[in-house]
Amino acid sequence: MRKACLALAAITAFAADSAYQREMAQWRAQREAKLKADDGWLTVVGLHWLHEGVNTVGSDPKADAPLPASLPARVGTITLTKGKAHFKPVAGVQLKDTGIRLPEMDLKTDVTPDYDRLAVGRVKFFVIERENRFAVRVKNNDSEARKKFTGLRWYPVDPAWKIKAAFIPSPHEVTFDTEVGVKEKDQSPGYVTFTRGGQDYKMEPVTEDDHLWFVFRDQTSGKTTYAASRFLYVPMPKDGFVEIDFNKAENPPCVFTDYATCPLPPPQNRLQLAVTAGEQMYRRPQ
Repeated sequence: MRKACLALAAITAFAADSAYQREMAQWRAQREAKLKADDGWLTVVGLHWLHEGVNTVGSDPKADAPLPASLPARVGTITLTKGKAHFKPVAGVQLKDTGIRLPEMDLKTDVTPDYDRLAVGRVKFFVIERENRFAVRVKNNDSEARKKFTGLRWYPVDPAWKIKAAFIPSPHEVTFDTEVGVKEKDQSPGYVTFTRGGQDYKMEPVTEDDHLWFVFRDQTSGKTTYAASRFLYVPMPKDGFVEIDFNKAENPPCVFTDYATCPLPPPQNRLQLAVTAGEQMYRRPQ
């Protein structure tokens, strides 16, 4: 009977591990597909900070917000006035927003869910807002980074990096430094704690849509993973616990483009631990 029970347990564990391996393979494929998709991070080709007053937009290299060379030299202007952005197109430019010919308009920035994205052919641009500063972010679906993408690299899937962590409610605001020098503020619902190798660790997430979002660094950073940080999204707490699956740790957008405003880990998320799980460093093709 004992041998039969052990055999059944082994079969059950093998089935569970196989199902998890399939789940992770599907998750990784979706991660890569999203990255390669139209308007994904591989298409981001520009980030241009705006000044108060009139800013020119177009392929002219001297424009305040330069666009790819395939576009007209002048596309329009964005006038920034006390935190409000107003776009005025140049006559004759076929500019669209969600498929409709675009008139002169105020622009909603990316801090609102339905922010305005303007399109000229295969290129889109929109206004982002960071710490009371405003910039034009440019996406080109024909970008070189997208064309030359070589695929993601991962650590082997290891179920041991799927950790049950305790959640401690403590609502507060988190201020992130970023790779472009501005600061970002987000709301955190609390902390998580877990034990690994006999050591206790504490991490601080913020809320991102219906998930917890961790920006962290560990002892693999700058070696096999991106030096600045990795991101990890996990389900919201349930019954006082959070399931942290480091196999789903992923590179931030700054790995794939120079035109992102990636947050840096807060001090408590700089782990004295080698997290040998998740996405490894991506080497951009030359």
